[in-house]
Amino acid sequence: MRDMIRVLLLGTGQMGCGIARLLLDKPGVELAGAYGRRAERTGMDVGTAIGLGRELGIDLHTDLEASIDQARPDVAIQATCSRIEDAMAEISTLVEHGVSVISIAEQMAYPVTASPAIAEQIHWHAQSKGVAVLGTGINPGFVLDLLVITLSAVCSDIRSITARRVNDLSPYGLSVLSAQGVGLTPQAFREGVAQGTVVGHIGFAESIHMIAGAIGWQIERIEEQREPIVAGVRRQTAQVTVEPGQVAGCLHSAIAYRAGEPVITLIHPQQVRPELEGEATGDSIEIDGTPPVRLAGSPEIAGGEATIALAVNMIPQVLNAAPGLHSMADLPVPHAMLGDLRKHLHGARS
Repeated sequence: MRDMIRVLLLGTGQMGCGIARLLLDKPGVELAGAYGRRAERTGMDVGTAIGLGRELGIDLHTDLEASIDQARPDVAIQATCSRIEDAMAEISTLVEHGVSVISIAEQMAYPVTASPAIAEQIHWHAQSKGVAVLGTGINPGFVLDLLVITLSAVCSDIRSITARRVNDLSPYGLSVLSAQGVGLTPQAFREGVAQGTVVGHIGFAESIHMIAGAIGWQIERIEEQREPIVAGVRRQTAQVTVEPGQVAGCLHSAIAYRAGEPVITLIHPQQVRPELEGEATGDSIEIDGTPPVRLAGSPEIAGGEATIALAVNMIPQVLNAAPGLHSMADLPVPHAMLGDLRKHLHGARS
């Protein structure tokens, strides 16, 4: 069996910390190094940075090339940003050094949607260096796209697809809550949407084009709508208190059209403490096809925990993959990888 799979972590925010802890518990992998963007944390022990309560003897770097040189990673997990333009420089540096990349940046789930030019550049760069690059996450990357694609396999014809994810924002930090408009007045929410400070969900277009690309549809346009979810009662979390009349979250939806007809509808209400007003979280998919398909579950698949698991479970898949840029729809069916991750490697990589 090969030596330990060496992993470089990019980002020590909420997701990065969770990924680091899982890597430390996973046999067959070694957290070989960590990179962060905050200059004030340079030199901090990674154990301290992730709140482990003990030191790991690994320093946090803000120089990515220095991190790569020290860690000598087989693969890097990027948990620093959401948009492809922000992710590009780090991915390019990693690929140039022969490191495969798993990114949880939302737009990296299907990057050709946001920037075909950057996606093509990443693809050819990765091919030339013999490494693979993948975007993944709970959504986009799984619930509202890959799971839909998988369920469509039983259909001989599809007329339309509707998928809905209702989740609780309570576990998330202030940056996520701010992007959903939590705590604003309804008027300030609408002004934030117009100004681009309230963004709602990032990834609808990526999910839609991943689905369409898999089943063979050409999408002509996508219409998105963001509306405030106004609290009727006080909703309190560790991060924020929302009073009645304030915004508890964002009802974000997207409709994709093909030949003038709506064919894919994605609905994603995100809010804090929805149960206080009688709304259960959950995920549902309906395919109007032959045969019709309906799958629903409650509560929601926990977004943070699921994204962390996906990032780590995909390590062998990425190391086994052909060089180039991939989406979750390109690789073998994802699954939990229990025990030693090295046993899931094949060929020359094992």
